Amino acid sequence: MLPSHRRLVGLLRIAVALVILAAVAWAVARNWADVSRELTRVHPAALAAALVLALVGPVLTMLGWRVLMADLGSPLHAAPSAGIFFVGQLGKYLPGSVWSVLAQAEMGARLDVPRRRSGVVGLVSIGLGVLTGLLVGLPALALLVGTSHAASAAWLLLALPLVVVACWPRALNVLVATGLRVLHREPLEHELSGRAVLVTVLLFVASWLAFGLQTWVLARSVGGVRGTGSLTLAALSGYALAATIGQLAVVAPAGVGVRDSLLAFLLGSGMTSSAAFAVVLLSRFAVTLGDVLLAGGGWVYARRHRLLSAHPGPMPVPEGKEQRLG
Repeated sequence: MLPSHRRLVGLLRIAVALVILAAVAWAVARNWADVSRELTRVHPAALAAALVLALVGPVLTMLGWRVLMADLGSPLHAAPSAGIFFVGQLGKYLPGSVWSVLAQAEMGARLDVPRRRSGVVGLVSIGLGVLTGLLVGLPALALLVGTSHAASAAWLLLALPLVVVACWPRALNVLVATGLRVLHREPLEHELSGRAVLVTVLLFVASWLAFGLQTWVLARSVGGVRGTGSLTLAALSGYALAATIGQLAVVAPAGVGVRDSLLAFLLGSGMTSSAAFAVVLLSRFAVTLGDVLLAGGGWVYARRHRLLSAHPGPMPVPEGKEQRLG
């Protein structure tokens, strides 16, 4: 792609993201009197619990990323893993999904992690995150398209084998090898193991459920409930569905606007629209604050160990040259 075309695509992405944000802001502003009243109902304990769950979700994702890194030959302790992963994750707030992968590859290189390996792990993590998000979010599809819960369960049963096949280690390894060959890169030293893929998938599913539970805690605290069953489904499963669709909309940084509008729509099946908007605002705040806090801790470690220095040098490793999974 020519530089001028890249600039044009970048400007279009920013423009689309601004339009989405403007639409969400207009919807909130139009109902602000009701939304602000709902915000005052939130108990401080619910806010604290939501923030804790907003921290748990990314930590579980980082652990899954760390498992893949170790499986491909770069075992890292929790501290450097957090430094690389959480600082790199701030790249998701830029349009597109590759910025976090590029940042993680650059930081990992200062720990003698090959950039090719970091790139593969980053892209595989994004792919598995999307697949597990769709799997957890499928039960909420009934709320999105207006079908019965039985039809949603049928979709889940049909989709489950497809997700299993997509997460099948042999299929993943074929995709990785094909991608490296197309990019004229050397193949990996060895393939991903079935155990590593399974553990990562389970950690990613747990991460999505943590975010869904965070939304449910806020929704129960805000009130305005019309149907407890629908609200639980919209929160626990709907968050994953909305966030995954938002992630696929690469024009929106971190799914901003897309995720929020979809989640508000899904929550509207179990609570008033003003209460749903209040929950979405609080959830976005908690998740963003969680990302900032985790990235701040990772940044402190990264700066202290020169992972962010302009001139990479050998990192002092107190426990020997190789860092192992603790």
